[in-house]
Amino acid sequence: MFGYIGGNENEGHFSLINETCSMFAHTNPLHLSVFPSVVRFEAEVVAMTAAILGSKEKVSGGQICGNMTSGGTESILLAVKSSRDYMKAKKGITKPEMIIPVSAHSAYDKAAQYFKIKLWRVPVNKEFRADVKAIKRYINKNTIMIVGSAPGFPHGIIDPIEELGDLASSYQICFHVDLCLGGFVLPFARKLGYPVPPFDFTVQGVTSISVDVHKYGLAPKGTSVVLYRNREIRKHQFVAVTEWTGGLYVSPTIAGSRAGGLIAGAWAAMISLGSEGYLENTKEVMEASKRIQKGIQDIPELFVIGRPDMSIIAFGSDVVDIFEVNDILSSKGWHLNALQRPNSVHICVTLQHVPVVQIFLKDLRDSVQTVKENPGPVNGGFAPIYGAAGKMPDRVMVQDLLVEFMDSSC
Repeated sequence: MFGYIGGNENEGHFSLINETCSMFAHTNPLHLSVFPSVVRFEAEVVAMTAAILGSKEKVSGGQICGNMTSGGTESILLAVKSSRDYMKAKKGITKPEMIIPVSAHSAYDKAAQYFKIKLWRVPVNKEFRADVKAIKRYINKNTIMIVGSAPGFPHGIIDPIEELGDLASSYQICFHVDLCLGGFVLPFARKLGYPVPPFDFTVQGVTSISVDVHKYGLAPKGTSVVLYRNREIRKHQFVAVTEWTGGLYVSPTIAGSRAGGLIAGAWAAMISLGSEGYLENTKEVMEASKRIQKGIQDIPELFVIGRPDMSIIAFGSDVVDIFEVNDILSSKGWHLNALQRPNSVHICVTLQHVPVVQIFLKDLRDSVQTVKENPGPVNGGFAPIYGAAGKMPDRVMVQDLLVEFMDSSC
């Protein structure tokens, strides 16, 4: 099972955002004066998102700003590009480097390739959190930024954002927090009494944040927000062209033309749900997550990785091949992500899972027993691929295989 929105695709929240997207399908915020309603929708989505991430707190400085993007990857790309150019203007850095934990999203690798930034991936600690001391050892005169996640995609664990913020402040470098998964859960989980450490703009040193509205914000796919502590940083995100024969041109994000229907859909999602809606959704998702985590821990052949802080639970096994277990689960209709280092899978719990927790746990127990009694790959499964890739010492070969796979798939 997958998807963040609960219920049937033909009713309720699904119906609302589908109708809204359809109403504004012809609009494009690139043309500010032609489609002022969509421009306003974007401004309000950004403001509402910033408000749940500390923009109204005095310690945040009162200048939080941002834009909507096509997804978490674009939000991260823009934050990295803006940080690079801001650090060049402020400190004269021309050979930029950034430091990230190994658990940080692969979008940072993409950003490093696109923007010619040297990337240092630093091992996490025994709790699978960013190792602040290890990151500090990599900082030098060319460092433009460090990164933290709240939570990280692989294991659902929140990095020590306050400590990383202190580190960034002491070296006067940028610090991006990836809240693509946690942005619409953690503020409400905290209100519900869950132990949530500081993670937003109330943390000194945080210069930018990415948060996906199309995940737990329940907006249509293709909607994310990138936020900055102030306009001085954000202005480095924009591209202005003065010498084009087509006229004067300025664009805030990577895309020029953008889908106004998606922006309107995100606005409608947030307005219709409101704080109370997100609070109730978070309550259901967090409670389901705790039940699933306990259910996994009760299966003797499995172990949970680290201590999940939110609704992503990663688990592995020393007894059975976890990728074979995943293949059996896939045949039963479940869609879990395969992970590596260590070999494991994770479930990202959403409203879709809330009514079927016990069904999932039964299918998981049955899948473990099937693999335990009949080990070996499933026809058409991915276990052999992941198993072989994990054992290949030549990572360039693995990279080449991935490129060949993509080239043949699209």
